Amino acid sequence: MATTTVPLADGEMPAHLWLPPSGHGPGLLLLQEIFGVSAYIRDRARDLAELGYVVLAPELYWRLDGTVDESRADVLEQGMALAAQLDWEQTVGDAVGALEALRARPEVTGGTGVIGFCFGGGLAFEVAAVADVDVLVAYYGSALPQLLGLAGRVSAHSLYHFGTADAYIPMDQVEQIRDAVAGPAVEFRLHDGAGHAFDNPAPAFVHERARAEAWEQTADFLARRLPVG
Repeated sequence: MATTTVPLADGEMPAHLWLPPSGHGPGLLLLQEIFGVSAYIRDRARDLAELGYVVLAPELYWRLDGTVDESRADVLEQGMALAAQLDWEQTVGDAVGALEALRARPEVTGGTGVIGFCFGGGLAFEVAAVADVDVLVAYYGSALPQLLGLAGRVSAHSLYHFGTADAYIPMDQVEQIRDAVAGPAVEFRLHDGAGHAFDNPAPAFVHERARAEAWEQTADFLARRLPVG
């Protein structure tokens, strides 16, 4: 991992870059949960790089005071408090700026896509609606129920993951999302018994079977829709 910055109109947004073993490949913009570019997000970035992708994870809380201290018991409350301070449209603009910076990097060969988890899943959806991306992967995007008016603007090949036991996005909303985004370029995966944030390995969130299945499906989707080499 290398630390870098994304030039924006009002400053330099910190970001983190992972290169694949080959040193080059298609680009993936990785958008964080409410906990920031956490140890978990960094692990997933390494996983994606090992698949052959150039991965950029911007620090979307860069304008805010404070970060999430993962060693504290109130990590969820910390994340929710920080996320509540973000200006959504400004954050979309920051993410699009990061996508443009990623696409311009010399290591990026081939297409570019966006992948997001929870908060980042909804953000990734709007980025795919307003910017040109080749693929979108959204894990249980928390803002998706409020963004469905943008569904017609998302033309990228897309993969969505949801758990059937998600207390934050109940199944009636998941069905609304599935109906809104349905199309020949869309893959929609439901994971039986999994709750919200099931891919996060923290004991409070993880559903091991769903985590493993969803990652296998994600790797397969990327191999088909954003191939390396």
